[in-house]
Amino acid sequence: MVILKNHERNILLLYDRTLLWLTLGLTIIGLIMVTSASIAVSQRLVEDPLLFAKRDALYLLLSLGVSRITLCIPMSVWQRFSGSMLLMAIALLFLVLVTGNSINGAIRWISLGPVSIQPAELSKLSLFCYLSNYLARKVHEVRNYFWGFLKPMGVMLILAVLLLAQPDLGTVVVLFITTLSVLFLGGAKVWQFVAIISSGIVAISILILSEPYRIRRIISVWNPWSDPFGSGYQLTQSLMAFARGEFLGQGLGNSIQKLEYLPEAHTDFIFSIIGEELGYLGVFIGLIMLFFVSFRAMLIGRDALKINQCFSGFLACAIGVWFSLQTLVNVGATAGVLPTKGLTLPLISYGGSSLLIMSTAIVFLLRIDYEIRLTKTQALKRG
Repeated sequence: MVILKNHERNILLLYDRTLLWLTLGLTIIGLIMVTSASIAVSQRLVEDPLLFAKRDALYLLLSLGVSRITLCIPMSVWQRFSGSMLLMAIALLFLVLVTGNSINGAIRWISLGPVSIQPAELSKLSLFCYLSNYLARKVHEVRNYFWGFLKPMGVMLILAVLLLAQPDLGTVVVLFITTLSVLFLGGAKVWQFVAIISSGIVAISILILSEPYRIRRIISVWNPWSDPFGSGYQLTQSLMAFARGEFLGQGLGNSIQKLEYLPEAHTDFIFSIIGEELGYLGVFIGLIMLFFVSFRAMLIGRDALKINQCFSGFLACAIGVWFSLQTLVNVGATAGVLPTKGLTLPLISYGGSSLLIMSTAIVFLLRIDYEIRLTKTQALKRG
């Protein structure tokens, strides 16, 4: 009887406090590190050392407002409009190719006055919502027919073509691997994965070989010190940041690499600045927090699937895979294990679109967990 009462008390909390505190902790770490890492570049651009810090704080407040609204919307609504979300993402990807701004040779942003949006971020969440809805409706077709497996891969291919036109190979890799992972969780056959993965490896190899700058990125990862002031410059500076950090770091604000030695220190390479200022201890804590966010997402997905909330379950698993994969790619690039892909570190790197979409994904997890607990509460009352 006591055990039952404790179980009821845990359910009636109706939200995942661990996930909430981990998310808030990561966003606070992100705001602090963006402030520290962007001082030099902000001073050079507009003579305001807190420019990017102010923008990041504004995006954070906007994310909190959007999250508060999103939390009140049932998952059934998102399931119903998942197709519309995907069409909107495709339309924005077309629009960015026509009217987008080019930064560092990539056309990925649409300017709306003082604010820029990156449709590639929306494409991730939109595809995963569509994919989860598809599996919830046609999981039998995916498990038994190759055509059922190919349909979502075809949708992903449309997004991939539009993203490669920007170009944005990093996002394509995230979409491809996450889509395959969720289809695997849905019960697709192993031989289908072998065929698609083989095709994907061939396609990615061709894409790499077709562009000289991608070949240079691969070579620079193998031996960045062979050209430390050319193709290997960014990676060598990143590795020096980690080396200076040692175990406890140089102290918050004491990075040298952020003084415009390391390009994109507050965005793609913010993890290097964390390593330099907070040391391997700070790196370890940040990775553990990101790991538990992804792990908790997978647990929420499992619990949702157990009570037949299929859309919510597959979406939570997709978010978990997405967060862990994007963390892996970002950290791998800064450490010299993977080529640079231009992907942000979830909830930490500077980037308004990334922060808005990823905070929305976290709110989806909180809403899914809330609906699971509500369902269990109602079951207990009926019992």
